[in-house]
Amino acid sequence: MKPRYYSQMLFIFVLLMIGAISAACAGAQATPSAAPIVVTDGLGKQISLSGPAQRVISLAPSNTEILFALGAGSQVVGRDTFSDYPEEAKSLPDVGGGFSELNVEVILAQKPDLVLASALTASEQAQALEKAGLVVFVMNNPKDFEGLYENLRLVARLIGREAEAEALVKQLEQRVAAVEAKLSGVTERPLVFYELDGTEPNAPWTPGPGTFIDTLIRMAGGENLGAGLQGEWVQVSLEELIARQPDLILLGDATWGGVTAEAVAARAGWDALQAVKEGKVFPFDDNLVSRPGPRLVDGLEAMARLLHPQQFP
Repeated sequence: MKPRYYSQMLFIFVLLMIGAISAACAGAQATPSAAPIVVTDGLGKQISLSGPAQRVISLAPSNTEILFALGAGSQVVGRDTFSDYPEEAKSLPDVGGGFSELNVEVILAQKPDLVLASALTASEQAQALEKAGLVVFVMNNPKDFEGLYENLRLVARLIGREAEAEALVKQLEQRVAAVEAKLSGVTERPLVFYELDGTEPNAPWTPGPGTFIDTLIRMAGGENLGAGLQGEWVQVSLEELIARQPDLILLGDATWGGVTAEAVAARAGWDALQAVKEGKVFPFDDNLVSRPGPRLVDGLEAMARLLHPQQFP
């Protein structure tokens, strides 16, 4: 073989090798291996994923709302029976839950890589899913907005939506700050009775201290009548209601029980309440304050407008 021909062939070979190595490097840069995700859930249990979850089952309305608010609707492959917001969530497979058993067969058929549970998910049901080989993450039940923001960021880490979470948190913080600014000069704080369940008119249920509803009433410029009671969800006697005379009555059970201001006025003995006499009994969308998701800010805004309408013309 002539030296000149040999040199040309060697040169071409080297160029081909350089090209192959560059292509391989470029391919490696384009498809990096996903880093494992390790987080601790609301039960203190460490959860590990090989990468962001792409097929998620939601077992609580609040979880469903969080997922959609993060722009992850396409990653949700199943939802609990009570998840009805946003509207497109209703078209997802119903896996049961709430007051009924979870349909494990339906859940497994969706091949989820993450099941997002809540503090209300029965422990035996969560354990059954884990025994079936599924990753179950139990959400914290937040008591304030900082807890809510932390939940949003946690879910975002699990599903690869961290940038979306930061944008959402910033937006929610701005809205909360706007409410606080409008109420900054308010000195009068109306006493609010929030009715969760008036099935027993002489002993209706109301939120006690430390609940998110208690927090929202305070942030909306009011005083929660249940704040001085014992327990998170407590019954209060009609006698105590009459003695304390709340300035406003908000009917959370209007959402699920269809309770109206007219029905409250017709209850025996309730005509002794000044709020009833003055027509200050209002139906309230309980989903905005009982589901620990992004719409809690909607709940704060709606409550502030009811308590202090003059500040929100």
